[in-house]
Amino acid sequence: MPGGLLTDLYELTMAASYVRRDMREAATFSLFVRRLPPGRGFLVAAGLEDCLAFLGEFSFDDEDVEYLRRSHGFDDAALRAFRAMRFTGDVWAVPEGRIVFADEPILEVTAPVAEAQVVETVLLNHVTFQTAIASKAARCVIAARDKDVVDFAFRRAHGVEAGIAVARASAIAGFAATSNVEAARRFALRATGTMAHSYVEAFGSEADAFRAFAQDFPERTTFLVDTYDTLAGVRAAVAVIEELGLTERLAVRLDSGDLPTLARDARRVLDDAGLREVRIFASGGLDEHDLDELSGGGVPVDAFGVGTTMGVSADAPSLDSAYKLVQYGERPVLKLSEGKATAPGPKQVFRAESMNDVLALRSEAPPPGAHPLLEPAMRAGRRVGAPQTWVAARERFRVDLAALPSEARAIRDPVPCAARHSEGLAELTARVTRDVSGRA
Repeated sequence: MPGGLLTDLYELTMAASYVRRDMREAATFSLFVRRLPPGRGFLVAAGLEDCLAFLGEFSFDDEDVEYLRRSHGFDDAALRAFRAMRFTGDVWAVPEGRIVFADEPILEVTAPVAEAQVVETVLLNHVTFQTAIASKAARCVIAARDKDVVDFAFRRAHGVEAGIAVARASAIAGFAATSNVEAARRFALRATGTMAHSYVEAFGSEADAFRAFAQDFPERTTFLVDTYDTLAGVRAAVAVIEELGLTERLAVRLDSGDLPTLARDARRVLDDAGLREVRIFASGGLDEHDLDELSGGGVPVDAFGVGTTMGVSADAPSLDSAYKLVQYGERPVLKLSEGKATAPGPKQVFRAESMNDVLALRSEAPPPGAHPLLEPAMRAGRRVGAPQTWVAARERFRVDLAALPSEARAIRDPVPCAARHSEGLAELTARVTRDVSGRA
């Protein structure tokens, strides 16, 4: 799919108007999140790789152009421009996995204004969704306190491709595995899974089901023990383990009920049978608050499956993201709308120790001891370097998380960091504001 029609109609009408008026100068748009959702102390940048893949293939084919002619009445000049359009611009971006905060550009696009305009919708879609998911997943990883967390979200993600993106975004944030087999194949993730209650119900007894599964998959046996009575299920699992002499990669999975009590009781049954190596895996509608309570309260759970709440970022399913023009040609521009004001000019974020960020003009030198977050990702329509893997992104996240202040990483009532504006950006903002106000 060439992708030209993956946009909102008003992007095309604006682009057609630019074409009609021969407006071809380069425009810089900045993509950022205005404010963090409640309960978030930070965001994890994600979605860049899909953005770059989209931009690299962007075009309108003959069927796209004919549809625009027939259904929306664009004139011949606009249609010719659309048919010839490719993305020829530059992209500066925060690499995936890095921690970012409100008002900090996650990516900036500089391209002829019509090109930069029509790609807005897809760029916002990828970055907004995947950043929201990676940020939620990161909170689950923090709450789990070094215990494994597995992505169970595919069946409730908002679409098949969303499920694929969730698996990758959660891996960036530190999830150990995914239930999504296609995502595992596509990204070289570890796929994992146990059994469903329907499997247990299909046999005459839990013991029959457990025995059959263990005989068929002795190298990866996890018993789902809560179909009927959880502790009876644990005892049935113990009997099958002893009967078959199983020793490798064994676990029981708790998927409902009072998990702290059941986990303690299950651990006692397993330990009394001399099965201290059998792990306890918990799932069932868990979020980071549940993981925090289970991990921090001495509950003997070894790993977690997290699905819906992470896969749709249930408490913050969207971000207040924006893609705003900050320069046209050589003229810096801004918005003064109440609650939605923007700062002018292409930008850079400089980060010093303890996440003391400075939002600056891209042309400014970094403050002493600070380094830039945004890096060139595309030049003249061609990506800079090879595609980045989730493994590299996860390492960036690990390093940033270690430097994140404890107040920002808190599971309850986090306090996010905030970037201060550089003197250069503050001066330019004041000047452009005066100019705009004088023309209004």
